[in-house]
Amino acid sequence: MKGEPKHEGQIDVATDIQLMDRFEGCLLGAALGDAVGAPYEGGLLGGLAWAIVGFGKGDLLRWTDDTQMGMGLAESLVECRGLDADHLARRWADRMELTRGYGPGTSKLLRRIKAGEDWRVANKSVFPDGSFGNGAAMRAAPIGLFYHRDAEQLRRAAETSSSITHAHPLGIEGGLLIARAVSLALDAALPAEEFLDTLHSFCSSEEYRGRLVLVKNSLGGDPDPAWARRSLGCTIRAHESAVTAVYVFCHFRDHFKRMMEFIIKMGGDTDTIGAMAGGLLGAHQGRSALPPELLDRLETRDSIASLARALHDCPDRP
Repeated sequence: MKGEPKHEGQIDVATDIQLMDRFEGCLLGAALGDAVGAPYEGGLLGGLAWAIVGFGKGDLLRWTDDTQMGMGLAESLVECRGLDADHLARRWADRMELTRGYGPGTSKLLRRIKAGEDWRVANKSVFPDGSFGNGAAMRAAPIGLFYHRDAEQLRRAAETSSSITHAHPLGIEGGLLIARAVSLALDAALPAEEFLDTLHSFCSSEEYRGRLVLVKNSLGGDPDPAWARRSLGCTIRAHESAVTAVYVFCHFRDHFKRMMEFIIKMGGDTDTIGAMAGGLLGAHQGRSALPPELLDRLETRDSIASLARALHDCPDRP
């Protein structure tokens, strides 16, 4: 692949109204992908546990920690008019609900932050080298929206926000990848090949760059869940799911239901891959691309849409 193209993330839209629609589509798409994928994460036992936690909620589509942390990031960006890592760490720690499915490492880390420990210390408390899970990638969409006009500010913000909980270089790079992908997905006219070339040049590790080459080579062919599971990965490791979400988006960028059917068939970390791919689809197509019969059942959809509008209207957004 070539070096980064001249395209810097500026989007090709006719009106600001269209951009706001894509902001809403992104956050709602991420939450919807998370909620639709959640009952299938962890197989039958995971689905049973999720059903027990949601007993009495009827047919409400409930989201997980992926969306809770993404919303916390968006709220912090709006309140601070940009990234304030200390504020963000406290927000995540204060808002954590264990019934949302937080992993044991993240929950332990956030409890330490809530108790007063600096996040720069806490982020190495569970894993001495930092976590390379996909927790930073799953919540990175608001960074991509807020900084979509400035790739370097986006890089710095994504690195910092990722490192609060996922300090391993591969965990940080997962957040970088999804944030940059969201910023690029806002451009409806950007060809898939250029989208992938830009992401390739934005990444530094072979774990990501090699997989992005595989995604580009797959364009034009039929998407295959078994191939994606085997060649890209669908585990909680960032480099084994973030690029997979990009692959899914590239093949299903205009069809949310088919995208989620593919993710569920592929298996693995279905809620997080659904959140990442759903955010990309929503950023690219806008809110109208999300199935209304599913969106109507989404938990707190009005609050999520309102937060997306606040993020769009933030006066200090680059």
